[in-house]
Amino acid sequence: MSNENLVRLLLLNQFTIKLGFNMLMPYLAFHLTHQLDLAAWVVGLVMGVRNASQRGMALVGGYLADRLGGRVTVLAGCALRAAGFALLGFADGVCALVVASVATGFAGALFDPGVRSLLAVAAADRRVRVFGWFNMAGQAGLLLGPLAGLAMSGLDFHVVALVAAGVFVLLTVLQGVGLPAVSPELRRERRGWRIVLGNRSFWYFSLAMSGAYLLSFQVYLTLPLAMGRVLGAQRDLGVGEMFALSALLVITLQGRVTAWAARTMTAPRAMSAGLTVMGLAFVPLVAWPGPVPHVAVADEGLAGQAAMAPMLVAAALLALGTMLICPFEMEVIVAMSGGRLVATHYGLYATLSGIGVTVGSVLTGTLWDAAGRWGLAWLPWAILIVIGWGCALAMTLLASRPVAGAAMVVR
Repeated sequence: MSNENLVRLLLLNQFTIKLGFNMLMPYLAFHLTHQLDLAAWVVGLVMGVRNASQRGMALVGGYLADRLGGRVTVLAGCALRAAGFALLGFADGVCALVVASVATGFAGALFDPGVRSLLAVAAADRRVRVFGWFNMAGQAGLLLGPLAGLAMSGLDFHVVALVAAGVFVLLTVLQGVGLPAVSPELRRERRGWRIVLGNRSFWYFSLAMSGAYLLSFQVYLTLPLAMGRVLGAQRDLGVGEMFALSALLVITLQGRVTAWAARTMTAPRAMSAGLTVMGLAFVPLVAWPGPVPHVAVADEGLAGQAAMAPMLVAAALLALGTMLICPFEMEVIVAMSGGRLVATHYGLYATLSGIGVTVGSVLTGTLWDAAGRWGLAWLPWAILIVIGWGCALAMTLLASRPVAGAAMVVR
């Protein structure tokens, strides 16, 4: 298979993974609470272990991709996710649900580093542009997946789970036919773990970039909470508009943003600019942090749209910051790895960002509750601004250091 066809297959892979995942997962919490009548803490456990499994095991998945070859881990991950989704559809006990959720998460830890490392090789000197397309493909799946799930809302959840599992079965077969066998790198590289874990500049880079993942995660955490505070029962409609806006912006603007950034900035500068924009996203919420009088009961019209405006602006700026970061992310990872053990390096990067999101989300949620008690509604947004701008500064300082800066130079 030519590199061009391999790039197309991997972009289709990303779109289909996001489509299948978002066809099922947005409706899982409703199934667990209303159809299985499980307690809220169980729902949180089932949902949480999926994310912890995927992010926490990404380093293992990256190591296996370098040890066995990306094709093996991509196929194994897609097959495992199909099995996990099928089990989620039919499990009714807590243990079975947790096993299914862990399997679903570990599947992502297997295929994500493999897909990215294969794409990084296939894209060669077009890596920035191709990873911009990669982000667009994922956002298209993110947009269409919930709509596909909604179209099946009248069907039994078991059917929806089997359809989502079937998507991953078809993807497994397609990739089994199309993905080339790649020579495993760690069979030649005896010091794999030592090389990756000893790359101190890469650790600093990963920790600085974990701020970007924490800020982008706010579309799932604090922004929906803010929607609920100003829209009341109409919160879900506002959240739906916010996600649709983010996805549409990425789909329509990613190519232009990537071309402009590649023409005018270095990779570290583009990522620093992205972090700055992500911090800026929360400025409107500092200026307008609390409920708007008489809007909490509004269900339609200009008042409701005005109430949503700060959250929608924040979501749009977070999307813009992500557009600046994503195309250059793998480019810098490949550069800092020296082109060796790319999947393992990405696995470490994903694991550290996952830890950052988990710890940061707990602290953010705690701060949100405390700020409500203290009457300081602006405080969580101010902290998020500081995180974004602090990580942008850290990225700039890291790029200015002779050793780290040289490692981040795109080869």
